[in-house]
Amino acid sequence: MKVKWKLVTIVLFISFAYPIENDVHSLTIKVEKLHNSKGVVQFVLYNKDGSIPDEKFKKYYRKQIGTIGKNNTVISIFENLPTGRYAVNILHDENRNGEIDKGFILPMEGVGFSNFNKLGLFNRPNFVKSSFEFQSDSTLTIKMIYMVKKGK
Repeated sequence: MKVKWKLVTIVLFISFAYPIENDVHSLTIKVEKLHNSKGVVQFVLYNKDGSIPDEKFKKYYRKQIGTIGKNNTVISIFENLPTGRYAVNILHDENRNGEIDKGFILPMEGVGFSNFNKLGLFNRPNFVKSSFEFQSDSTLTIKMIYMVKKGK
């Protein structure tokens, strides 16, 4: 009997000490149709209720910067993400200052959120509206929203 309990204890220890590989996945995020190729695109991932809105980018879980490629598109891959609930915020940071530049009220640069195709006074993003369940390798295409039209 003692031998069996030692074996069970060792197996349990190993399973808790070394997480199963299937518990982490990759999230690929695509952004297409940027208005121009200026600057970079900032990809911000959130995993807690109340973390969005986050205009100063201080409440995020992970952040990556993407270089704008051919046809004004960008792809970013977040690897080794545990399963859970996440939301994505994207900023077309044309002047590379890491902030959402605003005019009177509206963002002057493009922004995007998971689960959003447009923004408005009654359609503002928060974690509950933006979040999605992440359980396996996934790809999201997020629409970039430009609230202010600029001259070319």
